[in-house]
Amino acid sequence: MTSSDNIRNSKIELENIYFWTATINKWQKLLENDAFKTVVIESLSFLSSKKLIDVFSFVIMPNHIHLIWRMNKFNGKELPSASLLKFSAHKFKQMLPRDELRKYWVDRLNKQYEFWQRDSLAIELYTPKVAYQKLDYIHLNPLGEQWNLVTDPCDYEYSSASFYEKGDHNYSFLKHLGEEF
Repeated sequence: MTSSDNIRNSKIELENIYFWTATINKWQKLLENDAFKTVVIESLSFLSSKKLIDVFSFVIMPNHIHLIWRMNKFNGKELPSASLLKFSAHKFKQMLPRDELRKYWVDRLNKQYEFWQRDSLAIELYTPKVAYQKLDYIHLNPLGEQWNLVTDPCDYEYSSASFYEKGDHNYSFLKHLGEEF
């Protein structure tokens, strides 16, 4: 089975709220480095400032990201999710030393490197109950046994947990999920 056989083909419709996951190619821990996390944050902030997306929740883990978000309109001809992945990939390529860059090399006609797996998962959130289950899942992710990044979700800097639990406004692009349901 090739990696293309595992593509989820998740569909996203504008103006609906989704739980969305994107994973670094081959589950490599590229996002362990805070500089790479910052690229994702900058992209979310930019897309939000252009009113292309609304971000309700996020966590940036060492090898994947989870979001609860809504895409409001296309960014030119592409969905904002594609813009996020494309922008961050270009920045990652610039930031990585040549020996590290080799880990992401692919033999494709349209590109030499692939930082994100091609199977982002999008699950539409129809009800408040499911939305809040996903919100809890996102915020508890850094506490997972395989990660042990923090003991309190609010202590993990690259997450929206402290926004919900303490009212912190560290990320100006965040909107409260409770205003939607």
